[in-house]
Amino acid sequence: MVKVIASSLRKGNVVEIDGKLYVVLLADTFRPGKGTPTTSIDMRRISDGVKVSERWKTTDQVEKATVDEREHDFLYEDGEGFHFMEPTTYDQVVVTPDIMGANKVYLQEGMRCWLKTYDGAPIAIEVPQKITVEIIETEPVVKGQTASSSYKPAILSNGVRTLVPPHIGVGTRIVVLTEDGSYSERAKD
Repeated sequence: MVKVIASSLRKGNVVEIDGKLYVVLLADTFRPGKGTPTTSIDMRRISDGVKVSERWKTTDQVEKATVDEREHDFLYEDGEGFHFMEPTTYDQVVVTPDIMGANKVYLQEGMRCWLKTYDGAPIAIEVPQKITVEIIETEPVVKGQTASSSYKPAILSNGVRTLVPPHIGVGTRIVVLTEDGSYSERAKD
């Protein structure tokens, strides 16, 4: 175990509180004009899946667990869960849907992800920060509408809804940030 300050915790980190392991789902730091900055952490207890929220001062010390973190390739999904393969040893690991969480919509066949294990059991997964997807539904392109502040809704090939610039149409491949599903840029391919 390593002690770190609360403000350094990120999504996917594993912490130990009162002898139990938790995986960080969301970390948000609040810095008011006056007063003490705080960090709010939403976590899931690894042993039973219970979600917990904690709030600490940004300088409070938290026990960060040492986990084994390795790259794995996504193979397929079935009734058992999500199947991943370690690319050097070809060992296969099944990740349950509750561990996958909201990341499951971003999985693509062959995608390289970071799988975190503790004592050989999968506890968290990190997908790439950006993925390329295709737009399957959006409003038509309107000529002359170039105002950079106006965005329109779009549905992506993975079912995620996002906002895109007005010049982007159906069939366009775009890069999306997996943290919040937001539009990043038009795909280069």
